[in-house]
Amino acid sequence: MLVLVALVAAAMATGGAAQCNAGNLAVCASPIVSGTPPSKTCCNNLKSQRGCFCQFAHNRAYSSYINSPNARKTLVSCGVPVPKC
Repeated sequence: MLVLVALVAAAMATGGAAQCNAGNLAVCASPIVSGTPPSKTCCNNLKSQRGCFCQFAHNRAYSSYINSPNARKTLVSCGVPVPKC
């Protein structure tokens, strides 16, 4: 989980599109890494970043997390459609 938080922090430091902020998904680290149920904050942040998932999935720093079975499980738990990139 610390790796995910470090990757998110690094991405925020290097900039990026204003509307796509992987840092907003840091609250989802536990559900994505270990499969725990997502919090309401995690779900809200996933919904707000929904249009960015493919961008994150194509970024080497995030792809293994975004494309993981637990990430899909988290999206489904939050009622967010799983993107087809």
